[in-house]
Amino acid sequence: MCGCFSAAAPRIGSHDGYTRLVFELPAKTSLPTSGQLSGQTYTVQLSRALPSESGVINAPGLSRWIIQGQRITLNLRGGGVPKLSALPAAAGQAARLSIDVPISAKTFADKKVTRPTSLSSPVTVVIDPGHGGVFPGMSSQWVVEKNITMDVALRVRSKLEARGVKVILTRSGDTQISTNLATDLDARSRLANNGKVGAFISIHVNAGGSGAQGIETYYFGAPMAGSSRSLAVEENGGGSLGLELTKRASTTAQNLLGDLVAQAKLTFSRDLAAKVQQNLVQATGAVNRGVRSDTFVVILHPTTPAILTEIGFGTSPTEGPKLASAAYRDQIAGAIAGAIASYLHVP
Repeated sequence: MCGCFSAAAPRIGSHDGYTRLVFELPAKTSLPTSGQLSGQTYTVQLSRALPSESGVINAPGLSRWIIQGQRITLNLRGGGVPKLSALPAAAGQAARLSIDVPISAKTFADKKVTRPTSLSSPVTVVIDPGHGGVFPGMSSQWVVEKNITMDVALRVRSKLEARGVKVILTRSGDTQISTNLATDLDARSRLANNGKVGAFISIHVNAGGSGAQGIETYYFGAPMAGSSRSLAVEENGGGSLGLELTKRASTTAQNLLGDLVAQAKLTFSRDLAAKVQQNLVQATGAVNRGVRSDTFVVILHPTTPAILTEIGFGTSPTEGPKLASAAYRDQIAGAIAGAIASYLHVP
């Protein structure tokens, strides 16, 4: 097994008074205690070289980050001296370098952070066709969920690859990663944790009464007020297993509320969810059920922006036949691929 270190792009969050960047460091790196400010450039020297990478950021006080050998460089916007702090490795977590870039109250109010985009490597996304194999998902007289999600995922992959995006599918046929559902969901979720993935999108088909229809897109977090927990329970396996996994995920969601880095990820995920939802509704004319947060296990673990989209109700007399149509599924795939490309700034 290779012991190589693969650096990820920094995790970024915007907060009242500063923008924070968090870099993971390889083992045995001496933790830096200071950086050097020269004009609008802030440089931190490390004791060990990192894989070279860079990215542009539309963030308050900051325009670009660069990792080059033993040096991390930030291109700043505005005044103020960044504050550096370092955390040693602990509890299985890598050592981290945190840099707080001060911003004015006006700048903070006027701007928001968007996810950085890598300039030095091909963009990679993970597409998760929901269910599969022994886990069929919902079924109706018109569709079976695992078949629809697989077809749409393959179409999304084709459209993204045509744009030069590398796509990883969590499954490539009517299979599952594990016949243990909890293990299956966990393994899918962790496929986006290698530090090189730009986004994780899980595709599902909804179910409900005959009058239920529309598209909705989720990011991970505590459920919004008034939300029904039944969908998360069902997508997390249903029955007692679904209840238990949802309970665990809900506890995690509450614990994340005070985690600065986790909140930054949720912000990026919400932005991606909004783009996907908007594109899907515009492309299909379906009822807009909105962007929501909930505790779906499959989007719990990715360290990159992660969303789950319910592309329609397979139980609906209106949407079921549409989802059975290849032309309609191609519209859906085009909308998802277009939203991902826009979010990741892919031409």
